Amino acid sequence: MPLTRILQKAAAGGRLSFADAKRLYREADLFTLAGLAQKKRFHLNPERTVTYAVDRNINYTNICQSRCRFCAFFRPNGHPEAYVLAKGALERKLQETRRLGGTHILFQGGLNPALDLEWHEEQIQTIRSHGLHVHGYSPPEILFFARQSGSTVSRVLRRLMRAGLGSIPGGGAEILVDRVRKTVSPKKATSRQWLSVMETAHGLGLPTTATMMFGHKERPVDRLVHLFRLRRLQDATGGFTAFILWPYQSGNRTLAARRTGAVPYLRLLALSRLVLDNFPHIQASWVTMGPAIGQTALHFGADDLGSTMIEENVVAAAGVSHRIQEEEMVRLIEKAGYAARKRDVLYQRVA
Repeated sequence: MPLTRILQKAAAGGRLSFADAKRLYREADLFTLAGLAQKKRFHLNPERTVTYAVDRNINYTNICQSRCRFCAFFRPNGHPEAYVLAKGALERKLQETRRLGGTHILFQGGLNPALDLEWHEEQIQTIRSHGLHVHGYSPPEILFFARQSGSTVSRVLRRLMRAGLGSIPGGGAEILVDRVRKTVSPKKATSRQWLSVMETAHGLGLPTTATMMFGHKERPVDRLVHLFRLRRLQDATGGFTAFILWPYQSGNRTLAARRTGAVPYLRLLALSRLVLDNFPHIQASWVTMGPAIGQTALHFGADDLGSTMIEENVVAAAGVSHRIQEEEMVRLIEKAGYAARKRDVLYQRVA
């Protein structure tokens, strides 16, 4: 199909085929993509508002068996920097989060065989006792717990939900193409396993987010495969609340790759908004790109500026550290021409 026909189709709100998306990604100019993405964004979220959240990313351990080639955060057991978060430290983090107006905890960590399922249930109960929602445990963690406990993904999820787990983050997706995963994270979940955990979670009524980390060993077509696999699952379950895209950040001890600039990020973000026509929200990644590009992303299809991130460790371990206060988050949104609205992890407005 000629590019002009594909542009007309996208402008009219038609669903893009894989071939359509491939042609747009290769040939459409940046600002045409931005305009189309904004049209889709306002079709799905008509109000001229941008949401944001206040939360904390708590990593309960950096000991991990997976040892992904892109990760600067993990440490092997016995390493002087290896840790398991103590209960007292967790309590202090939770108390501070409440004082700062946080609504939820992003709770993730390494695949540490020393921590059994009962330990994780106790952590969830502790977080819930402070009145905070638990947005925790990515699909690779859930699979790891199932193997360690000799159980199934469904049973593990049910146990964690009984303890108070409220939603699952989309971590561990990287690129949902096994050829790529065998290079960057060979010990982690396959693409099929990642999608299966999410499908099971949605079937149990557990909402999740979805992510993509790009800019390492994948090809542009692999990024499209990733997006269409997410769209297919969302068609079946409707359980994804948002999509978060971020570029890989290489560190001193990780897989070498050229740092992704603003234009490739914004281009793929806009395309993601067009392809993922069944995802209610697209989040801008100011944590990796910086506040200014995060703000710019609000004109490329994103309707959410993410979280203030009271604490963030994984990206910071790669040498990228951006910090932002709630007042600055609101200012960025308003300067971009939108009204700022604080939300919780399920995109419900917080007064």
